[in-house]
Amino acid sequence: MNSSAKGWIYGFVGIIIFSGSLPATRVAVMELDPLFLTAIRAIIASLLAVAALLLFRSKLPRRTDLASLVIVAGGVVIGFPLLTALALEHNTAGQSIVFLGLLPLCTSIFAVIRGGERPNALFWFFSIIGSCIVSGYALLSNGDLSMLGNGYMLLAIIVCGLGYAEGAILSKRLGNWQVISWSLLISFPFMLVITLFLFPSSMMTMQVETYVSLFYVSFFSMYIGFVFWYQGLAIGGIASVGQIQLLQPFFGLVIAVVLLQETIGLFLVIVNVAVVLCVVLAKKYAN
Repeated sequence: MNSSAKGWIYGFVGIIIFSGSLPATRVAVMELDPLFLTAIRAIIASLLAVAALLLFRSKLPRRTDLASLVIVAGGVVIGFPLLTALALEHNTAGQSIVFLGLLPLCTSIFAVIRGGERPNALFWFFSIIGSCIVSGYALLSNGDLSMLGNGYMLLAIIVCGLGYAEGAILSKRLGNWQVISWSLLISFPFMLVITLFLFPSSMMTMQVETYVSLFYVSFFSMYIGFVFWYQGLAIGGIASVGQIQLLQPFFGLVIAVVLLQETIGLFLVIVNVAVVLCVVLAKKYAN
């Protein structure tokens, strides 16, 4: 199996894991403050990071890697979780998930800027088409969506795309799980202060669903998913494998319907089918 195929397999597993992130976050913010949720999930995930680093006796990152690790931490440990949590206070999981269709284009742009990748013209064409479909949905649904929620989601996409691209570049020399592990540890002191300051008195009396959601976003969304995702991006190409993210809205909507009983209209289904077609064509013309 060539590196491109392996990269897509790793990336696909990562996206399956990430697809449950927004529905789980939607449940969690019903009882938890978004900033506290962002901090506590990073603290919990840091436990996995420390265990992995000690177990495998990972070497310390080089000084030249620190700036990149800070970018990754700012994008995927702090920025994306916080901004999506804020967005989900205003919009449903289904409404927010569709914005994830913009992630591949954003990741590809940062792959060019930070990683020097050069996808061909047809790749960009289908990536842009997919992103326009998502944007068009957001505009046409303006009456039902909160503009503030939309703004949070767009900012989340930008910082996440940067964090994905930067982490993938760093994974090539540092390792996939090492990147997210060190990024979590870099943010740990800051997150610990927030956790202690905002720790809610109702923490011990929350609904079971909230605990389950917190467990998911902490262990799977914040750590295990990145182990697969960064490996896929590193060996299969950031721009190419990044297109798998166009499938995330589809899987996320299924989860939102099944677990949250959210209503998904025919228009939203059509949007996501069109996005899936775009990812297939983008992969075909990735190189």
